[in-house]
Amino acid sequence: MVKNSFISVISQEEKEENRGSVEFQIVRFTNRIRRLTSHLQFHKKDYLSQRGLRK
Repeated sequence: MVKNSFISVISQEEKEENRGSVEFQIVRFTNRIRRLTSHLQFHKKDYLSQRGLRK
């Protein structure tokens, strides 16, 4: 529940902020890493996503 509310807050901030700003890029990249990390913890043999995390 807390995670979902955090994601919705971040989504609202993404719409309001300038997408080219450094802060926005950091938040976006951090969220991508967190999503891939949690996905890989659940799907341990998903090698394509592991490769995407390394890029």
